[in-house]
Amino acid sequence: MTENESGRVIREPLAPGMYRLWQLDDVLHEGDTAYQHVVIAKTAQGISLFCDNDRQSTEFSQLVYHEALMVPALLLADQVRNVLVVGSSEGVVCQMAVEAGATRVDHVDIDREAVELCARLLPYGYTPEELERAVRGEGPVRVHYTDGWKFLADAANGDTRYDIVLVDLPDERDDEEAQHNRLYGVEFLTMCKAVLAPGGVVVSQAGCQTLWRNKTLIRSWQRFRSVFPTVAYYGSDEHEWAYLFGRADEVADPTALMIERLPKCSYRPVSIDAEALRGNTVPPYSVRHSEGA
Repeated sequence: MTENESGRVIREPLAPGMYRLWQLDDVLHEGDTAYQHVVIAKTAQGISLFCDNDRQSTEFSQLVYHEALMVPALLLADQVRNVLVVGSSEGVVCQMAVEAGATRVDHVDIDREAVELCARLLPYGYTPEELERAVRGEGPVRVHYTDGWKFLADAANGDTRYDIVLVDLPDERDDEEAQHNRLYGVEFLTMCKAVLAPGGVVVSQAGCQTLWRNKTLIRSWQRFRSVFPTVAYYGSDEHEWAYLFGRADEVADPTALMIERLPKCSYRPVSIDAEALRGNTVPPYSVRHSEGA
């Protein structure tokens, strides 16, 4: 966080030589957890969450972001009973999964302090009381404060198989020492694939499709295609975020399958309809024609 003539601001890096300034009208929290620097503040988009200066979600647009991440997975999965969420500190996608019919949602996040701050200060996602119940395992959502890699390794040796494995992390960093980078790699995707139930889906936040900011998306696209026989794409209306979805079997037309299932989905999206599915499931030319794609 810095200050300029407008007051306190977040200087969010976008690409080499490019930044976006977020004016902070009221800082509700600023501090370091064991894993990241967290700021929760009031902005022009309402109460907003920043981790290591990157905007993660805002009150104004978070539902559009989370629906683009979760709804295609709900439609691609043959069933929605058991769901595993890695990251996604706010808990919104866990609530969506329950609304869609999931009876077990394992929510894994390594940063307990960040999850608790979100529940206490954000007007979306878990309330503090809901989070406490989830930590105790009372109800369909169970919160586990542990490393996602370790949880997946242990799950591979267990009996539970997941209809959806959702990975929602901050963007992959160019800094090789960033601890969450390993959760973007082929080895981790293969671990996610190993715990899928038949007809299950792995989904990951995959970066941004904008030409000058799409390196993470291109890497993720190539990795997904090396692991999964079926790969689907969805580009969000919310700041051009992109998501990838993988199935361990072959689906001839994933978009047609999603459109067919949309009317029967128990979760009723407010930002995705059949036309959105038709229009937002074609990856950008630069991604489809990237080297190694």
